[in-house]
Formats: sequence, C-alpha cells, structure tokens
Amino acid sequence: MSPRRWLGLSAVLAATLLNLLDSTVVNVAAPAIRADLGGSYSALQWMAAGYTLALAVALLTGGRLGDMFGRKPVLLAGAAGFLATSVACAFAWSPESLIAARVAQGLCAAVMIPQGFGLIRDLFGAKDVGKAFALLGPVIGLATILGPVVAGLLVDADLFGTGWRAIFLINVPVGAYALVVGARVLPAPARSQADRSGGLDVTGMLLGGLGMSMLVYPLVQGRELGWPAWSLALLAGSAPVLAVFALHQLRRARRGRTPLVRLSVFANRSFSSGVLFVVVFFGLITGFSLAVGLFLQLGLGYTPLAASLAMASWAIGAFAGSAFGSMAMAGLGRNVLHIGLGMMLAGLAALYAVFETAGTGLGGWHLVAPLLLFGAGMGMIFVPLFDIIVAGIADHEVGSGSAALESIQQLGASLGIAILGTVFFGAIGAPAAGHFDPAAALDAAKRVAELTIALTAVAFLVAFLLPRRARSH
Repeated sequence: MSPRRWLGLSAVLAATLLNLLDSTVVNVAAPAIRADLGGSYSALQWMAAGYTLALAVALLTGGRLGDMFGRKPVLLAGAAGFLATSVACAFAWSPESLIAARVAQGLCAAVMIPQGFGLIRDLFGAKDVGKAFALLGPVIGLATILGPVVAGLLVDADLFGTGWRAIFLINVPVGAYALVVGARVLPAPARSQADRSGGLDVTGMLLGGLGMSMLVYPLVQGRELGWPAWSLALLAGSAPVLAVFALHQLRRARRGRTPLVRLSVFANRSFSSGVLFVVVFFGLITGFSLAVGLFLQLGLGYTPLAASLAMASWAIGAFAGSAFGSMAMAGLGRNVLHIGLGMMLAGLAALYAVFETAGTGLGGWHLVAPLLLFGAGMGMIFVPLFDIIVAGIADHEVGSGSAALESIQQLGASLGIAILGTVFFGAIGAPAAGHFDPAAALDAAKRVAELTIALTAVAFLVAFLLPRRARSH
C-alpha cells in the first residue's frame, strides 16, 4: 500500500473532474459560444453530443489499453491529450473546429477515465479501498453542483476577455496537477500485470463507432436539413452495421481474442432490460438539461450565470438523492429506482404546471422546487443503478457488463441531446432579428417537458424487468 496514497487519489480525482466538468459546461455556455463563433443550432447540439459520442465509442478500448500497457501510463497519456484538446477547444475559431476538438477531447477522456478505479484499488488495497470511495462520492457530487455554476461565472466574468473560452482553459491547471502529481505518486505497472494476449480490437471500435455515428448524426442534422432521404438511410443503416459489430465480437471471442464486449451478458433478460433503461434514463436527463439551459438563455434572455443559478437546485437535489440512494439500495433494492422515478415525474409535472401558470414571466425562483424534486429523484438512481442491473449476470461477466453499461450510458446521453434538442429547436422556430419569441420558446420547453415525462414513464415500466436486489460486493 502506497504511503502517498491520498496524494495519488487526488491525482485520480483531478482526472475524473476533467471529464465531469467538460460533459456539462457546454450546456451553460452554448448560446455564448454561438454568439461568438456563429454556426447553426444543430452545431450547439454537436458541441455536447460530439464529446459524449466519442466517449461512448472509445471507452471500451480505453479500458483495454490500461490492461495492455498499465493504468498509470495510459491515464497520464489520456490526461495529457485531454489538456491539449482543452487548449484546442479554447482557441477554436469556428463551430467546426470546436466540434472537432470536442470529439478529440472525448476520445482522450475515454483513454483516461477507465483507469481511475483500478488505480485507486492499487493505491489502497482491498482493505482500505472503501475509505477512498467514501471520499470519491461526495467530491463527484460537489463537482456536479459547482460545475455549471462555475461555468456560468467564468462566461459572465469574461476574465481577460476570454469569455466562454475560460470554461476550457480552466482545465489547464487541473490537468497539469493530474499529470505532475500522477507521474510522481501513482503506482507504476508491474511487467507481469500487462495483458496483451488478446490484442486491441481496432476493427471492433471502428465498426461500433460507425454504427453509433450513423444513429446519432441524422437525428441531429435531419431536422435542419429537412430530413433528406440520405438521413433516413443512415438511420436505417445503423442497425445492420451494429449487427456486423456484434458478429465481429462473437467471432473474436470464439478465436480466443479479447472482445470489446462479451455479448453473452445480453442473453440475460434483466441485463438487456437494464441496457434499455440506461439509454432512456441517461438520454432524458442529458437532453432535458441541455434544453432547459437553452430555453432560459435563448428564450428568456438569462445570462449564463443566471441560468446556471436557476438550475442549481437540480444539482443540489441530485447530491442529496445520491446520498439517500447509496444508503437505501441494500434495503430497498429495485424499489429505490421506482421511488426516484416517481419523484422525477412529480418534479416534471410541477415544472409543467409552472410553465402553464407563470408563462413568459417565469423567474428563476419558480424553478427551484420542481428541479430540486426532479434532481433528488435522479440522484437516487445514480448510485444503485449499475449494481442492480448486473445483479443477474455471472461473476465472470460483471467486468465486461459494467464496462458495456458505461459506454451505453454515453451513447444514451448523445441520443438524448440529439432527440430532445431536435424537439426543442423544431418547436421554437426561427429567430426574428436575432432573438427568439419568448412565447415560442415556452412552447418548445413544454414539448420537451412532455417528451421527458413520457420517457420517464417508460423508464418506470422498464425498471420492473430489472433484478429486485443490487449485487453485493
């Protein structure tokens, strides 16, 4: 056990924070970015979806790189790449250059993030690893609360004339800390731990990436282009490409080579139901978050800071809900998901009522109670969800199943941004003289809320197909 394990944990936390911050900051800064760089409204969706889609595509490969070359050097390489691509985001000169840098940022995050939990186990050992995870949860929760608020502050403060670019420049000191401290104190991999026997499945990653991109791309671009025939063909073509990916994984496993995904886990009904739950749940919360931020800024004229403060009760509720979920999952099991989803539905219903009664005179204080309730229910689901989903699969499949769920989570987030963002922009119409009609924006927010209620109800029903109890550790 490393005598400097707490310092090593801080380096892992710094790397984790980079991903947490950059997966949400664009939701707050997107209107300011468009005001500076121009571009279409679908480009706003790509600034968020490009990151999560790249993360989804490369997460499984990133985990395999850690097995092959050691967790420490792979984490450091990912952190260095993340730092460089953050600088590229900050100095983007067009929407296209920013989207490209965001995709590269997501790929670097996929290399960096999977190494964290293994390094924590290496630092603390089986006996004390619980102490590290006890600290990890609250830090992640606080970052979730403070991230959007800090983003709003940075954009509004316009430090040294950087404006929205500061949300990416803030990664430089955080990434530098992860690199310098991580290089000094994280445990170096032993030669005997490297597992290169199965090779790296580049073909699988390319096939999976192609299939996911064919699914998400037309959902983002189709509305703006009038749903041309090629966009529908891409959507239809994503299914056979993903089927070829599945066949490739099966053949690779039969040949004794390490696949990206062990497809045997999908034969388990509760796990397959869990995959559907993850896509719907993470899609609705990510897409809804983007739509609310856009509604407040584009529709009601909120500043980035005012919008982030108006949504702060959501994150506070999520923090409280995650604490309850972690304590209650052993006793309540699957019921904690239904309680959380019920609270989310209640929060959404209250929000819709606020839209109806307050109209375009909506103030930030109107949102506090509905978003607090929605966030508390959402947070209640975060901690126990994966443990419940993997409860019904064999022990040797847990690692592959959990990794697949992490990748599917990011795909769900990309789909949520694409679908709910498309609904929002489809309902809000074109701006007049550079400004959206507040009444049209309110109508768009209602349409998004209605779809989010429907998706939450679907998740509520799917949850009945999941195992009744969480997997014990």
